[in-house]
Amino acid sequence: MNGPVLVGVMPGQHPMVVEQAAAVAASAGLALVFAYADVTVYPVDGTTGGPAAPIDPDGVDGDDAEAGNALDSLKKTIAEQLPSPDLQWSIVPLAGEPAKALAREAEELDASMIVVGTRQHGLTATLKDITAGSVARHLAHRQHRPVLVVPVNPRIPNDDDQE
Repeated sequence: MNGPVLVGVMPGQHPMVVEQAAAVAASAGLALVFAYADVTVYPVDGTTGGPAAPIDPDGVDGDDAEAGNALDSLKKTIAEQLPSPDLQWSIVPLAGEPAKALAREAEELDASMIVVGTRQHGLTATLKDITAGSVARHLAHRQHRPVLVVPVNPRIPNDDDQE
């Protein structure tokens, strides 16, 4: 494991994802690269850092400012959540569907692993999982590198649950 630990992040995400990724990176002496995939844009040439275009060209008013604000907000949140200010880290904006964008970035960085969190429970999360699938599931089935899935708010089954 020589490459950085790539961590998928999003606004409002549980701090446990950042904390666990930081612990893994620190124990292995690796850098952290946080990545925020903006689903409202797509990569024009298929690269992660290359040009991106909005999915809805009519709705571009203020989108760049909103994306910049989300990235700035994530930078501040990550800095607050990291257990040690000495950890080397950066954040990159990605375009498109999160699992594909993270996979592309992991390949480009030669990342040692990808870290993502699970979804919160609820009707909206269940519907998203049914229609689009989870980022963690997509990565786990389509990656040759390790994928660490951090359970946030795990649902503990009781004896009455069917497996």
